[in-house]
Amino acid sequence: PPCPSFATVSRFGAAYITAVATGATAGALAVIDRRSFGTQTEDEGIEWKILGNAMNKYGEKVHLNQTSYNRKVLLSGEVPDEQTKEEIGRMAAGVPNVQQVWNELQIGAPSSFQNRSNDAFITSKVKGRFVDGGKFRANLVKVVTEAGTVFLLGMVTRQEADSAIEIARTTAGVKKVVNLMEIISADQARRLDVPPPESSSTQQPAPVK
Repeated sequence: PPCPSFATVSRFGAAYITAVATGATAGALAVIDRRSFGTQTEDEGIEWKILGNAMNKYGEKVHLNQTSYNRKVLLSGEVPDEQTKEEIGRMAAGVPNVQQVWNELQIGAPSSFQNRSNDAFITSKVKGRFVDGGKFRANLVKVVTEAGTVFLLGMVTRQEADSAIEIARTTAGVKKVVNLMEIISADQARRLDVPPPESSSTQQPAPVK
């Protein structure tokens, strides 16, 4: 395959550093994710392959966010024309093990740093309200924000989905909510949920000096 440009290498490097820095946190969350560890790993691989393929062909001409959850892929961001949008969609669909692609790429210039920062802030607000609401475990719902539109992904019960949608749609700054969550039964949720590890009763408190 063609070698990525310097800009692509820089972007990959930044993503790699972020992944390393958050690895311990991701490992802890994996314990209570309803996807199997194998599926989570596969989702990460799908995202890297889509990004690599798109960057090798289009480089800085596109602003692409690719989110894979349970082998279903959301494409968001901006591309210069309809042909590019369709081609990236085909690229994503052609990655092994991808079961579905939601192509939400918009035609237009790449968003500004300010707009992306605002989207990140909205995402953090929605996640924070998930935690504060206490109606479901916040890490069960993946939140992606693009130009004020909030996309929700996850494997959740109907009640959990309704709660997540209501919280997201009433969060300041959210223009629209797109529900991409996979609905499972309460019985399925109980089977998939792994209880957090219990602390050992024999462990002694650490000494204080």
